[in-house]
Amino acid sequence: MTPVGAPMLKRQLIPWILIVLLALLFLTPLFWAISASLHTNATIFKTPFSWIPIPAHWGNYVTSWKSASFSHDVVNSFFIAIAIAVVCTVFSHMAGYGLAKFVFRGRNLIFGAIIGTLLMPFSAIMIPVFVIVRELGWVNSYEGIIVPGIMTAQAVFFMRQYMFGVPDELIASARVDGASEWLTYWRIVFPLTWPVVITVAVLTFVGSWNNLLWPLVVVNSQHLYTIPLGLAQFNNVYFTNYVFMTAMALVSIIPVIVLFLLTARRLLNSIMISSGVKG
Repeated sequence: MTPVGAPMLKRQLIPWILIVLLALLFLTPLFWAISASLHTNATIFKTPFSWIPIPAHWGNYVTSWKSASFSHDVVNSFFIAIAIAVVCTVFSHMAGYGLAKFVFRGRNLIFGAIIGTLLMPFSAIMIPVFVIVRELGWVNSYEGIIVPGIMTAQAVFFMRQYMFGVPDELIASARVDGASEWLTYWRIVFPLTWPVVITVAVLTFVGSWNNLLWPLVVVNSQHLYTIPLGLAQFNNVYFTNYVFMTAMALVSIIPVIVLFLLTARRLLNSIMISSGVKG
């Protein structure tokens, strides 16, 4: 006879099996990249593909790191991504607070205009932005890379939506007790919105870390190269070093993976709250 608990156990196992299979499916490109980075350019595209290359060329990582001054590109990417993430988080936090907690004429119109920019791809405004940067004399400079990314509509949206969850009574109480707007903002509002601050900072950091298009347009000196531009150096007119490119691409995702693992719970919670609260 079939045990009573067998059908229930089967119903519980099926979702987990599906989740594991989907996880393996999504991780297959990562497994392929790890294996490919240990090949040579002569064997990487051989059919059938050797998932466990023998011998494994671990020296590909050291050689590729040194061959294209990749360490300098990593430092540039960290500096640029952190600068953009910090400034964008601070500015969008202020904007979200103003749009959520202050009632003024045109508030919804301003927010609608900000959200409307999400429908416009960056490639559509890239030329006007470049013209402005050129007129300011910021072409081929850190300012030219950083400043255009210090405010995004997505960041303002997350901040505003999360701000609706901050009790108005706390803010009103602080004002009644004589606290200034700045004191209320920094002592009451900011500590209560740490989850969304971390979320916006992480998302902005990752977006800047992976950005290729804008640095490719505004940078023409190798000392300003970021990781995506550094990876592009392995591809030229005559030869593409797929092995070195794959090895350094894997190295470049390590900070992003570590950052996600450290902030995953806060990240997911604040995204759900920001998406579910309506103003």
